[in-house]
Amino acid sequence: MLRIRGTVGDVPVDLTVELDDSDWTKLGSALNAQAPIAQPEATASAPAAKPLNQDDALWQMAKDLLRKVGQLSGPDLLDQLEALTGSAVAGKRLLVRLRHSPDVKVLSGGDTPLYSWVE
Repeated sequence: MLRIRGTVGDVPVDLTVELDDSDWTKLGSALNAQAPIAQPEATASAPAAKPLNQDDALWQMAKDLLRKVGQLSGPDLLDQLEALTGSAVAGKRLLVRLRHSPDVKVLSGGDTPLYSWVE
């Protein structure tokens, strides 16, 4: 199940989408087609795995966001995460999780921290 909350203009939106295993497979295939990721030979033919839950999916999207841009200031990253999740609280949760991730380097200097993806 996937829950989408936010607004369309001034209208609040709270949408729940139920997906069965074949839907998750199709979604995973569509996402893999958009951003191909190098996979080991043994797993390349395996079907896309169903995410454990919505938090895991959002966490993966947050990491992918920072990985793609490489570096963002704290406020800019928070804005992106809030847009991704549709919630200020969920965006802040992901920001804290990124801060403590071994894949992310946070530089404190000036007025705002700078989040960088570590390769």
